Amino acid sequence: MFTISDKTQKLLDTMAAFLAREVYPREVAVQTRGFFAVEPELKALRAEVKRLGLWGPQIPTELGGMGLPLLEHGLVSEVLGRSPLGHFVFGCQAPDAGNIEILHMFGTPEQKDRWLRPLAAGDIRSCFSMTEPGSPGSNPTELHCRAVRDGDSYVIDGIKWFTSSADGAAFAVVMAVTDRDAPPHRRASMIIVPTDNPGYRIVRNISVMGHPGEGWSSHAEIAYEGCRVPVSNLLGPAGAGFAIAQERLGPGRIHHCMRWLGICHRAFDLLCGRALTRQLSPTERLADKQIVQAWIAESRAEMNAARLLVLDAAEKIDKHGFRAAQEEISIIKFYVAGVLQNVLDRAIQAHGALGVTDDTPLAGWWAHERAARIYDGPDEVHKVSVARRILKRYAASHD
Repeated sequence: MFTISDKTQKLLDTMAAFLAREVYPREVAVQTRGFFAVEPELKALRAEVKRLGLWGPQIPTELGGMGLPLLEHGLVSEVLGRSPLGHFVFGCQAPDAGNIEILHMFGTPEQKDRWLRPLAAGDIRSCFSMTEPGSPGSNPTELHCRAVRDGDSYVIDGIKWFTSSADGAAFAVVMAVTDRDAPPHRRASMIIVPTDNPGYRIVRNISVMGHPGEGWSSHAEIAYEGCRVPVSNLLGPAGAGFAIAQERLGPGRIHHCMRWLGICHRAFDLLCGRALTRQLSPTERLADKQIVQAWIAESRAEMNAARLLVLDAAEKIDKHGFRAAQEEISIIKFYVAGVLQNVLDRAIQAHGALGVTDDTPLAGWWAHERAARIYDGPDEVHKVSVARRILKRYAASHD
């Protein structure tokens, strides 16, 4: 059903080889020394990726990218997900990838010239500022941050947090309430805010499981304090924030899920390698233990099932659009996140004490990807959504 063309397979093999040769060796340095210390090396790798014609798999060709359709980009994302640095080096990292999509779809010519083109080229970074500490992240109709129209300006006031990659970003796309009296899904708008704008302040990089992170690999709390920007910074129509967010999140979940599967593949490789090389006694390896054999079999089965689910959802989006695949998108969001957690846990357990160090990428993934079951809607919200859709169909057949 999902046949990969020779051309696409060659692309995937080329990317995988580049990761193994150039990117894997730099993972420990970023984990231990920090993003900014290794950024010059990563910039050099990005330049090499551009030279090879592999930059921006999801970026339209007119913006210098490869312009891959969603299904092919999903396959690429699976490969790049094998390294915590993969998506960044190849120019398709969140949140920039999503901001490129919405700027391309909804940006004015002036916004595209000022923000989209340098962002797509990798010359600047961006962040997406929606989640708030005082409202449920799964319900963007409950936002408190406000943007009040004052002549030719919007004045933004509010607190955001988990604004990923704000540290070092050139601009933020902020979702704020512009009309409190409008229907819930028409209250908020998206507004571009330069990060050097007065009234924009990073309060802190939020520590996640003991690691505050920095640069692209960070999550910031941001205060918007009388932050005044021109009305021309409005992204899309006023009141369209929720609709634009849905356009951004639908394909984004495919990218996330395939990236998670890439993590699973790398963790699985490490699990199997550890099982075969760890001697428990002169005559027995870890691989000889039936419980470890069960971990390997269960992981392989779960990964195969998850992959087929994601590819099915991506194909449906490519053929029929995001709205036609909403049920499939919710299913993959909670199912693949669970598989990711299972495979990582087994790989860490097989490595023993080594598994919780930064000598492998496993502990870093565990710390940062546990949130996979929370961001972009927690598991419970997606499960309820799927169940309601299914029950609605059954109810209709019983009328």
